[in-house]
Amino acid sequence: MDTKILTNDPTTFSIEVMPRTAKKIDDFQSILPKRTTVYVAHLEDTPIEEMFFTCKRLISEGMSPMPHIPARIIHNTGELEDWVKGYSSLGVNQSLLLAGNGKNPKGDLFNSIQMLETGIFEKHAFKKIQIAGHPEGNKDIDKDGTLEKTINALKAKQKFALKTKLKIGITTQFCFDLQPVIEWLKVLEREQIDLPISLGLAGPTRLQTLIKYAITCGVGPSISVLKNRAKDLTKLLLPFEPTEMVDTLNSYKKNKLFRNVHSLHFFPLGGIEASAAFARNMGVPA
Repeated sequence: MDTKILTNDPTTFSIEVMPRTAKKIDDFQSILPKRTTVYVAHLEDTPIEEMFFTCKRLISEGMSPMPHIPARIIHNTGELEDWVKGYSSLGVNQSLLLAGNGKNPKGDLFNSIQMLETGIFEKHAFKKIQIAGHPEGNKDIDKDGTLEKTINALKAKQKFALKTKLKIGITTQFCFDLQPVIEWLKVLEREQIDLPISLGLAGPTRLQTLIKYAITCGVGPSISVLKNRAKDLTKLLLPFEPTEMVDTLNSYKKNKLFRNVHSLHFFPLGGIEASAAFARNMGVPA
């Protein structure tokens, strides 16, 4: 399969783990290409020591870890610097910055632009920062269902990107239909936001599981694709795979709207092994 739309980074797909799920993998080298970017999700109840341990292990097994840093679970900028300094001492030089799911921030930090503007990442030799993108909106931010505040947040980060040496990109929430993505890309073009994009896809998993995650994560219009699929009992019994999304992406590779879509990011809702195998079998190159 032709996957030229996805060629730019050392690997053209990334994947995500949590410290507790990483423990179930005997050796990441046995399931992922060398230097695969592996996002490490930081949940509120996960001690920072477990994050450090997981990143150190990923590096030792030839991977390139990208830990999440959620603003709302951090008590102050001193703690943020301790985390960034700790990651840097392990050889980590990239991170995904998030506001986080907590309704009540533990300190003064509550979004990613605040963390960027501290200058802490440049101070500790970080090279790459990913920020969150929401093609279908984020009801925690835009309660009216629009994209207004999420787009304004991206505009602020685009402005910051112009004055820093950090390489800044967008990693999106997973979706199941390209039409909302196309509409979102049109907005980005209109607002002159041209940061490189890693497009989120849900990896293979049971359809029922996927619908549950989609509702929990606030995925919007494209969830109708799943619900329509669920009406077909034969499909309900089969694992969902994002094959159609990858194929459709390739059909759009000459569309100028997709010029900034550089890679895919798999959310391994059905297990990291299944998502890694899917990427390999679909020919997403390493």
